[in-house]
Amino acid sequence: MGGTGQEGNGNWVNWSATRTSDVVADSSKVKKEEKKPKPAGELGKVTYPFTAFGWTERPKPGTYLLKNATVWTCEKDGILQNTDVLISNGKISKIGKNLSQAGATEVDATGKHVTPGVIDEHSHIAISRGVNEGTQASSAEVRIGDVVDCEDIDIYRQLAGGVTCSQLLHGSANPIGGQSAIIKLRWGFAPEEMKNEDAKPFIKFALGENVKQSNWSNAGDRFPQTRMGVEQVYQDYFNEAKQYGALKKSGKPYRKDLELETLLEILENKRYITCHSYRQSEINMLMDVGDRMGFKVNTFTHILEGYKVADKMKEHGAGGSSFADWWAYKFEVWEAIPHNGAIMHEQGVTVAFNSDDAEMARRLNQEAGKAVRFGGVKEEEALKFVTLNPAKLLHIDDQTGSLKVGKDADVVVWSDHPLSVYAKAEMTFVDGIKFSTEKKMKSYRRRWIPNVTA
Repeated sequence: MGGTGQEGNGNWVNWSATRTSDVVADSSKVKKEEKKPKPAGELGKVTYPFTAFGWTERPKPGTYLLKNATVWTCEKDGILQNTDVLISNGKISKIGKNLSQAGATEVDATGKHVTPGVIDEHSHIAISRGVNEGTQASSAEVRIGDVVDCEDIDIYRQLAGGVTCSQLLHGSANPIGGQSAIIKLRWGFAPEEMKNEDAKPFIKFALGENVKQSNWSNAGDRFPQTRMGVEQVYQDYFNEAKQYGALKKSGKPYRKDLELETLLEILENKRYITCHSYRQSEINMLMDVGDRMGFKVNTFTHILEGYKVADKMKEHGAGGSSFADWWAYKFEVWEAIPHNGAIMHEQGVTVAFNSDDAEMARRLNQEAGKAVRFGGVKEEEALKFVTLNPAKLLHIDDQTGSLKVGKDADVVVWSDHPLSVYAKAEMTFVDGIKFSTEKKMKSYRRRWIPNVTA
């Protein structure tokens, strides 16, 4: 064999080698005791989930007594000073002063703030292999619930930001998207175990540039490609769903159609719509179609021009889940204003702030604070934009979204005022299970984002 090589000092050399004999082992270097191989079938540690930051043992609900905190109930009781919260059996058991409970783990929350868990109405985390089935105008038959990814590290990260519940939405590529999944952020649990068992069914609709393929399609790929085509899609599909429903009731034989079954659920008030939207003209259009066809739009999400049509939204019965202050990232959001959420709120619309972004979701408490800064919304009402109000929009406010005896123990202990940029979620409980602590997250920050201070 021969060739060239480079020495450590950078000089090039020629080399060659000729085989002379077999290699003979040096008996003096053979260890007296060879390491015994592991028995066949021996396993390493299993973690939950089986990925980074998994639990070696899955956490369980505990009994916790949070003592002497500032408690933001998001209920008629308002903000309570020097108050205790008892968590037991996965529920909020008691709220009051000078509470005691034998066997409870006491947490000194003096100087800290306790709030309901943050709820993200519009999220795309924890979805395996894409969120858009956009190859046809309607994909009402597909279900995000079939592709929940319980190992997504964003679940772990968002627990560190106080998020306890998220609606996982289909994308906005087509007018009628897929069915959503509402999950609790139960890190370490299997996909089916993460789903909110009592949540009502939702579906994603969409309007605007994405739907008519302004930025990503070649002409002729798929109908619709204009705003008037988008309106006709809704008209045609709901007409077909009505005919399908009439056939079912007639007693005549019919072939089950999963797509039309889903749209029929909307007409029968068994499934709710959350609709990607920006411009007032399109928002008005869909409400008008709904009024004609006999359905309501439950939530307009994004809705950065909601301030222009808030009175009509209130009359229709639609809620608004908005960004706090995103705009100018495409043409249809140029007229967005940071006062949008506050104006809709003043008109009596149920308003939430959502993330639509894995990073922003970790700071939704700060997004809520922007409603105070820009719109003069009262602090407790602003906190509801990311707690009770999204729970109302998702129809789970009887379970979560506020601190009330009997509700799920989805609770966050903050180091500071919960709307402050300085506040850290020191403890995050989901169903009374302590999933996140400040000590655990410091380890995460050191290993993954060393340039970000605690």
